[in-house]
Amino acid sequence: MDMGLHNKTALVTGSTKGIGKAIAIELAKEGVNVLVNGRNDEEVERVVNEIKTDFPATSPQNAAADLVDMKQREALFEKYPQIDILVNNMGIYEIMQYEDVDDEVWEKYFRTNVLAANGLCKFYLPHMLKNDDGRIIFIASEEAVMPSGLMPQYCMTKTMLLSLAKSLSKLTRGTEVTVNTIMPGPTLSENVQQIIEGMYPDENMAFSEKENKFMAANLPQSEIQRFIKPIEIGRLAAFVCSPYASAFKGSPIRMDGGLVPTIF
Repeated sequence: MDMGLHNKTALVTGSTKGIGKAIAIELAKEGVNVLVNGRNDEEVERVVNEIKTDFPATSPQNAAADLVDMKQREALFEKYPQIDILVNNMGIYEIMQYEDVDDEVWEKYFRTNVLAANGLCKFYLPHMLKNDDGRIIFIASEEAVMPSGLMPQYCMTKTMLLSLAKSLSKLTRGTEVTVNTIMPGPTLSENVQQIIEGMYPDENMAFSEKENKFMAANLPQSEIQRFIKPIEIGRLAAFVCSPYASAFKGSPIRMDGGLVPTIF
């Protein structure tokens, strides 16, 4: 299906692996010129070359930067002053007990998961509004609406993104610019796969069996009883970026595998 995205330019933050990389690849499949972002220049360049090899009709670019650093963000703006799509995927997470989360940790998560994304929006959204065209997507989590209690510092930031997206969407009234949030459930990133492999070190056990055992023991409420694949999130993001999703405005879009038990 042609999503009508050919020759658009997209900045996907945190796109050297996991969900971010999957989104970058799915956008490139649609002919989008992807700005690949990460803090490690070598990793970014590797993904740029990979996308260029697989999708030679596109022009992926190196957008390596630590987006928490305001000076590096400003350098990125100078290098890439105009984009059509912004996917705020970058974020950090870690299982922590509430009593262990001090003010420094709260501030780190706020700056990384919220303020960095907001800084990008503050620069790029006015350009999109002026052009009457553009897409902004925040990648949140089911933890934004169903906190597990295992990562309070993370959950707080993901809930904030829902509110921020809704507030920014109000600014797009009467335009073809959209701001939305995708809320993935537990997703099989490289880090998650390593964790599962470590929990079940039996080399004779297929990963699918390890996955089934983990889901049954830890996430029995999941209706798909498996991890979501990053490519599934990538395909959804490509659709939300497309003209076909023009009526999604300030929407929290769930892809949680049925994990969230509520209607809304």
